[in-house]
Amino acid sequence: MDKTGNDERRILFACYTAKSRSTENFVHAHSICYVQTGILEFQLPDTKLSFKAGESFFVKRNSLARTTKYPGEGGEFRSISVFFGQEMLQHFGQENNLVKSNNFTNIPAVTQLRSDRLLKNYFDSLPVYEEESVSQSLISIKMEEGITLLIARHPELKNVLLDFSEPGKVDLEEFMVRNYKFNVDLKKFAHLTGRSLATFKRDFEKIFHSSPNRWIQQKRLEEAKFLIKEKGMKPSEVYLEVGFEDLSHFSFAFKKSFGVAPSFI
Repeated sequence: MDKTGNDERRILFACYTAKSRSTENFVHAHSICYVQTGILEFQLPDTKLSFKAGESFFVKRNSLARTTKYPGEGGEFRSISVFFGQEMLQHFGQENNLVKSNNFTNIPAVTQLRSDRLLKNYFDSLPVYEEESVSQSLISIKMEEGITLLIARHPELKNVLLDFSEPGKVDLEEFMVRNYKFNVDLKKFAHLTGRSLATFKRDFEKIFHSSPNRWIQQKRLEEAKFLIKEKGMKPSEVYLEVGFEDLSHFSFAFKKSFGVAPSFI
């Protein structure tokens, strides 16, 4: 269950009583998150990260990531996330005369934040916004406090927060081979590779000699077959891992492609 006090999802309070995996893998806005109880696991294109209770992290917009939430000893997973939209960041930068520096550092999709008293006190002050009805102006003040604290404690993130450009054109083949398992629609893949949807489809077919949907599904099925046959994983564990949303659809597609159900591999 996710709860938030406003339609723009600026402050999100999450509570789960069972293991939960995300189906939305596209990070639409910069955010900071604090794990209150349980463990939050991130699957990124090239690595896996895990955060336990008491730890916090920054997530960069326009990233692909899959999350798994594990309840703690008390039977619950709880976290607080604060999302910083582009319009709000532009306004904050103008109001505080902030500009990007020339020394731009490449920041990973997920960055663990250093634990200190100020950051902990900030997150500890947020639950009241779940329990009480507060004005949007008060929420905005709290959001700006979060940005100020983030830049003060992690100056290397200032350029990222003040970068309002969209993704540039990248090597399509390399990108898709690294990211085909993330369950996002073609429009998001096109956006992340710096292309319109029409150009993405045209470039894709030139490179892979197949339509995007057909190639992506076949790559996912081949990876699933490898994980089941060579790694001993179960179909119920594999289908989400490779980007399918539904086990029955995965089983149907697998049998159609390989002539046998995944449970008999």
